[in-house]
Amino acid sequence: MEKRLTFWMALLPVIVLIAAGAGSIFVWKVGMHVPLLAGMVMAAVVALMAGWKWNAVQQMMVNGVARALPAVFILLVIGIIIGTWIAGGVIPTMIYYGLKFIHPDFFVPAVAIVTGLVSITLGSSFTSIATVGLAFMVIGEGLGFPPGLVAGAIISGAFFGDKLSPLSDTTNIAPAVAETDLFSHVKHMLWDTLPAFFIALVLYAVIGHTSVIQGADQSSIIALMDGLQSIFIIHPLLLLMPVLTIVLIIKRTPALPALLGVAIIGAVLAIVVQGETVTSVMQFMTSGYQVESGVEAVDKLLNKGGMVSMYGTIVLLVLATGLGGIMEETGAFQVLTRRMLERVKSTGSLIMLTIVSTFAVAFSTGAQFLAIILPARTFVHKYKELQIDTKNLSRCVEAAGTVGINLVPWGVPAVFAASVLEVDPMAFIPYTFLAFLVPLMNVLYGYTGWTIVKKSDRRLVK
Repeated sequence: MEKRLTFWMALLPVIVLIAAGAGSIFVWKVGMHVPLLAGMVMAAVVALMAGWKWNAVQQMMVNGVARALPAVFILLVIGIIIGTWIAGGVIPTMIYYGLKFIHPDFFVPAVAIVTGLVSITLGSSFTSIATVGLAFMVIGEGLGFPPGLVAGAIISGAFFGDKLSPLSDTTNIAPAVAETDLFSHVKHMLWDTLPAFFIALVLYAVIGHTSVIQGADQSSIIALMDGLQSIFIIHPLLLLMPVLTIVLIIKRTPALPALLGVAIIGAVLAIVVQGETVTSVMQFMTSGYQVESGVEAVDKLLNKGGMVSMYGTIVLLVLATGLGGIMEETGAFQVLTRRMLERVKSTGSLIMLTIVSTFAVAFSTGAQFLAIILPARTFVHKYKELQIDTKNLSRCVEAAGTVGINLVPWGVPAVFAASVLEVDPMAFIPYTFLAFLVPLMNVLYGYTGWTIVKKSDRRLVK
């Protein structure tokens, strides 16, 4: 039997997923696990109808999930880091000195800048969100800023750094799939990322200034600082832990061993500096830090982390990549884009189609890797046909697949941030300005031709 999907067959899993996802977010309030499972089931049914055997469909899911396994291990270690860095006093020390020295007038743009610098050094948006981002979240709430605004600034900064860091996995995947080199890709992304980030900082400064006029509750800040001091030994030397993490990454230590190493050092600090027992530290690594201080703000800050806290995000990642495996190997995405690609005649329309298609995969699967890989594989030949340098393609799929995917409430990045920062995605998405601006910059460049490098064009190549 010939294995071929029609346009409507390829579209059906996407319709089911988006309809179920919308129902889950706006009506049922049960998260995205069931909608993603529904989309995966429909994709499997469509594949069976098209002629694939069940064993082949099952292997497609396995192949898709296999690509996510490195991310699964990193998520587990990030959960451990949160638990041990809280128990060791690292995150409480960051929060304490942040509350003491950061001026409210510059707080929100400072959040985006500092998180961005940490992320570009670490090459990991998730690690930045889970460490300095978590600290900024609590500081912001103590200063009286809306949680959604602070979370949006954290996420914008984290993905600004992730997008430009040569150490980032997505920054390496995009040029590899688009058939260009890493450093040309990074240099080319400066044209859309830096202006977008600058505009975002201006917006954060204006909105942050408006928010701070309402005033911060100094008594709650003092109570939070006193609560931290009553539980932990607060010392500036504990701030060396983030510095050590940055040094390890700069030395090109592989991400997983580096993160595991700083997690273990956090556990040692919890025992040696904070006086915790080995048993309690093992519990913190598994289920997160737990304390009842009597101060609600302190308990809200501290009671989190551990590998268990990452399970929901990991299940979401498994479901998303399982669905993506079927969609990729059955050629569903290629079927959906084939007609549109045939009509593309100009640079502007090709750039627009690349951005829209990347968002389509992002909304269909919620997975960063798939949102980058599928469009890049599909469009690379069209870029070559039109004599457009493929680093324009890698820049576009990063714009929508790495950064823009944060606009997807059920996407893995948004769900992870919501879990760590304890802010609903619908609260921070409107404030995640970078996720709106970077894709828009690429569309603007596509239709004006500015910064778009042709194969015969030697400008901007160096």
